[in-house]
Amino acid sequence: QISKMFGTVVVGVGIAGLARIRDLMNPMPSSPSEHLKLFGFVSRRSFGNINEAKQISLEDALSSKDIHAAFISTENRSHEETIRMFLEAGKHVLVEYPMALSAKAAHELWEMAEQKGKVLHVEHIELLTEEYKQLKKEVAGKDLVKGTLHFTGHVLDENKSGFPAFSGIARLTWLIDLFGDLTVTSATREKQKDKNYSRMTVHFQTANKKPLTWIEERGPGMRREKKINFCFTSGCLENFPEAPRSSVGLFMQDQNLFAKKLLGQVSKEELAAEKWRILRCLDLAEVIQQYCEEPEKIYS
Repeated sequence: QISKMFGTVVVGVGIAGLARIRDLMNPMPSSPSEHLKLFGFVSRRSFGNINEAKQISLEDALSSKDIHAAFISTENRSHEETIRMFLEAGKHVLVEYPMALSAKAAHELWEMAEQKGKVLHVEHIELLTEEYKQLKKEVAGKDLVKGTLHFTGHVLDENKSGFPAFSGIARLTWLIDLFGDLTVTSATREKQKDKNYSRMTVHFQTANKKPLTWIEERGPGMRREKKINFCFTSGCLENFPEAPRSSVGLFMQDQNLFAKKLLGQVSKEELAAEKWRILRCLDLAEVIQQYCEEPEKIYS
């Protein structure tokens, strides 16, 4: 029997899009990715070809019977609209996080995918890193007393990438995946326009009423790094555990997971847990944005 093949298109050719094109053209031998076939890519800029991949128009990508799935690697701001177009055209969708810049849009798109019987897969490579897998093992079974996750990075254009709670949702995803459901107790944001500096501070409580803090800080020349300080009843963890290098790239791991979903090889339980996590993080991102954008409360 001929194994099922899914024609794919990559939309957007930034860093992620180029990685997607590379991985689709060189699938891991005997992995689920061998069931994906790249038909071309869509970009607003004109490239002609990238390696062997040919540029096609958005219209052709949407209408082609040969294309079953779209990999969306555009800027965050346009994810929602692009997902909607491809779902409406009856295609499966893989999109880089965050899937949308509002919780309402995310829930609507998820519902639409379910109604159409299509896979909507949101990339979360931050959960696939060896560093994170080791951290998760280290934290498992320990009782949290309090914790902080502090991210620093270069300046982002918020018009394109959205509010920091959405553009930085990878950090929120870590916290939810490590410590379970969270409630926002407060969130503030400091901006220095002249210095191009921004710092968002979010306070959460775990289900056991333990405090967690997430700081997302960006400014010119800031190194991209994460600092942790998680204190447990058994002691504190201030450095990431040593982790080996993975032989399989993160985008390739994510692509294999998407292909597995297309092939129906992911359990209903896993899919449900993932859906809950993704939508829960987007709901929280929205709550955080509302807290940060509230006018200062004035106490008389």
